[in-house]
Amino acid sequence: MDKPVFYYRLLNCILWLLYPLQVLFAQAAIPTRPDSLGGNSLQPSIDSNASRPLQGIAGRYAVAPASRKWWVAGGHAAVWTGTYIALNKAWYDGYERQGFHLFDDSKEWNQLDKAGHTWTTYQLGRISGELWKWSGLRHSTAVWLGGASAMAYQGIIELQDAYSAKWGFSWWDIAANTIGAAAYVSQELGWKEQRIQIKMGYFPYSYPSDLKARQQELFGKSWSEQILKDYNGQTYWLSANIDRFFPKAGFPKWLNISLGYSSDLMLGGMENRWISEDGTEVNRKDIQRIRRYYLSADLDLTRIPTRKKWVKTVFTALNAIKIPAPALELNNAGGVRWHWIHQ
Repeated sequence: MDKPVFYYRLLNCILWLLYPLQVLFAQAAIPTRPDSLGGNSLQPSIDSNASRPLQGIAGRYAVAPASRKWWVAGGHAAVWTGTYIALNKAWYDGYERQGFHLFDDSKEWNQLDKAGHTWTTYQLGRISGELWKWSGLRHSTAVWLGGASAMAYQGIIELQDAYSAKWGFSWWDIAANTIGAAAYVSQELGWKEQRIQIKMGYFPYSYPSDLKARQQELFGKSWSEQILKDYNGQTYWLSANIDRFFPKAGFPKWLNISLGYSSDLMLGGMENRWISEDGTEVNRKDIQRIRRYYLSADLDLTRIPTRKKWVKTVFTALNAIKIPAPALELNNAGGVRWHWIHQ
C-alpha cells in the first residue's frame, strides 16, 4: 500500500473512532432553548430506535434545526479541508506534480484495495447520513447528502493522485467508492434501514521468517501500521440481517449471516516479484496468491436492545467491524477449511 493511502485510511479510522465523541460534543456544544410557556423543550420527545442512535439522543435536547444544520455542515467542511491539507503536507508535497492523468490499478492486491474503498465510502455515508438526519433534514435529503458527502471526501485523495507523477486518477477507485455510497443510499431509500451492511475484519497474517523483511518493508513494523496497510490480514464482509428478510422465522433480531472475501500471500501489488533495497531482483512467483471466500455468522450491534443512548451511539460506530465468529472457507487453491474463529 502506498503511503498516501495509509495516511488517508488513518484519518478515516480516526474519524470513525471519534464518531461517538463527535455526536456527544455536538449535543453538548449547542445550548438548549426553553419553551416560553413552561420551560419544556421546544422539540418533542422522540422515541429511540436502536438503528437510529442520533434520533434517540436528539429527543433530549431542544435545538433549532437550523443550528444543527450549521454544525453538521461546518463539521463536514472542516473534515474535508483538514484531510486535504494533512494529506498534501504529509506526503504529496514530496513528489513531483504533473498534469491530470489516469492510472489503472484494477489488478493490484487482488482487488482488496477496492474492497477497502467500498467499505470506507459505505461507512462514511452511513455516519454522514445519520448526522444529516440529526440536523433536521428530511430522510431522503439526509440520505442523499450522506452519500454525496462520502463521495466528496473520498474524492480528495483521487484528486491529489490525479496530479501526482507517481500515481494518477483511478476510475476503478471511483467505481468502488460509488458502490459503497450506492449500497448505503439505495437501502435507506428503499427500506429506510441497512439490512445488508459492509463490514471489515482484521486478523494478523503469520509470515514465514524469510518474508519478514518484505512484510516490514511493505506494511510497517508496528501493529497499528499493519492493520491499516496489510491487505493479507484484512477481510471484507457483506453482513445481512436474517430477521429483516425472514421476520416470521423466529431468528434473533441481532443475528446476521455474512459472506466474506480476503486474499493473502500477496508480496506486491501486481505480483510476487520486487527489487530489494540492495538493487537485486527477488522473484517469489513460487508463492501462490490465494483468494479466500467465507460464510460466517455476525451480529448487528444496532439491533441489540439497550436504554443507554451513548451505548447505541458506540454500537453504531462499532458496527463497521465484523464480530469474530466461526467461518467456513472456500479458496481458489481447491481447499475447504473450517475456522473456529475468524474476523
